[in-house]
Amino acid sequence: MKALILFSSRDGQTREIAFYIANQLKEVRECDVFNIQLINEIDWAQYDRVLIGASIRYGHFHPAVAKFVKTHLNALQQRSSGFFSVNLTARKPEKRTPQTNAYTRKFLIQSPWEPDCCAVFAGALRYPRYSFFDRIMIQLIMRMTKGETDASKEVEYTDWQQVARFAHEFAELPSKSQ
Repeated sequence: MKALILFSSRDGQTREIAFYIANQLKEVRECDVFNIQLINEIDWAQYDRVLIGASIRYGHFHPAVAKFVKTHLNALQQRSSGFFSVNLTARKPEKRTPQTNAYTRKFLIQSPWEPDCCAVFAGALRYPRYSFFDRIMIQLIMRMTKGETDASKEVEYTDWQQVARFAHEFAELPSKSQ
């Protein structure tokens, strides 16, 4: 059976992480990777596990993530599943776990879905790629949280070894009977 990896990405880092995880899994399992905002029909019979990754922008996940979980809750519960969030708060090591990351903790508390494994990854800061409004807002947030504010910089905070460890954890989840 295959793994289904879905992502919601605002600036591309969550997409990169999703494809990195798929690449890590390719030796043990075939994976399909889709943007959660663009997928319409899912042939759930192909998949014994599902992983959802979502980024934070201005304190919120994209609404498509919660909508997907609500719509497909039964299918998610019947399979081994995982969730990962990507945000700049996680650039601080003490904010990089599901228990210590406020966005992820809030999502897991409010969601009816209970994934079997969960992770929080630091994202990337891509000032030159942002719109004027986003650049100003993100600079303000970064100033308040003592982060990088130089608008000419691109900084990748993602710990790829952490991502690889999580990919292995997800791959090792026992399959649920369907």
